[in-house]
Amino acid sequence: MRSFAGRDILSLKDFERHEFFRVFDVADKLRPFAYNRQNTDLLQHKTLVTAFYQPSTRTRLAHEAAMHRLGGHVTGFSDAKMTRAGDFYQESIKDTVKMLEFYGDVIVMRHFQQGAPHEAAKWASIPIINGGDGWGEHPTQILTDLYTVLQEKGRIDGLKWVAVGDMRMRTMHSLAYALTQFDCPITFVAPPDMSLKPEFKEELKQYSLNFKEAEHIEQCIADADVILVEPVVQPDYTKSRDERSGDAGLTPANYKITRELLSTKAKSDAILLHSLPRMDEIPADVDITRWSRYWQEAFNGVVVRMSLLALILGAME
Repeated sequence: MRSFAGRDILSLKDFERHEFFRVFDVADKLRPFAYNRQNTDLLQHKTLVTAFYQPSTRTRLAHEAAMHRLGGHVTGFSDAKMTRAGDFYQESIKDTVKMLEFYGDVIVMRHFQQGAPHEAAKWASIPIINGGDGWGEHPTQILTDLYTVLQEKGRIDGLKWVAVGDMRMRTMHSLAYALTQFDCPITFVAPPDMSLKPEFKEELKQYSLNFKEAEHIEQCIADADVILVEPVVQPDYTKSRDERSGDAGLTPANYKITRELLSTKAKSDAILLHSLPRMDEIPADVDITRWSRYWQEAFNGVVVRMSLLALILGAME
């Protein structure tokens, strides 16, 4: 097995099947610390650098919380406008990461530019974790989702997935790449202008992913063991910040998961995931139903990042 020590986490295309389970095994070992709200000293001499060129609540804070739980330290920025990368100088990714590598031992980067973490990894002498790059990928989020499914269902193989939302999203790309390593048929449900791009579909066929597409959630929800939802009312992920003005629109019924839909159409033991934030695609009254798992998903996001940091920084092997 390849060692995770010193490794960049840029894409789930890079992951072999057994490597997913290695991350999940270490997560199980570290989970009690997060569950009991305790810290360990596993990474007490290490520092995480956050480089967030786009807004983030869960991804940035989950990485920071994970580092604190492991006894490590955190520095960095959450707004590029407060750095030389976001003002008059527009400092390049190369120059920025060549500085950041002296400030810590691992960098987690979110960027509006697809491929930016890959560019950073070319120049940095310390590992880079992709915290989301434009319309590219979001590997740590999908590792979180798979770990949540494993926790809730006891397995990943043999489960039928439905993914609802904008298929241009980075989470959807990472999900598709990840499921090529598992026996998991998936149905993608998206508006026509947000559907899987032809070149991406061809790539998934080459990876032998068992997938199909549907136009309405009601066409496929009855067979789903896992329902993963993302908004179809989206910001522009190619911008550093998309501050909406006026009416952002509402989610069409085709792509909305309501309490009524779940109670009348879904399996009683299906689980509902959402990386958040949400618009109106999952109304708040779904939160307390037996299907929702997005709060558990948020907790597991800390645990999975603890596992990745411990592995990447060589504290676990």
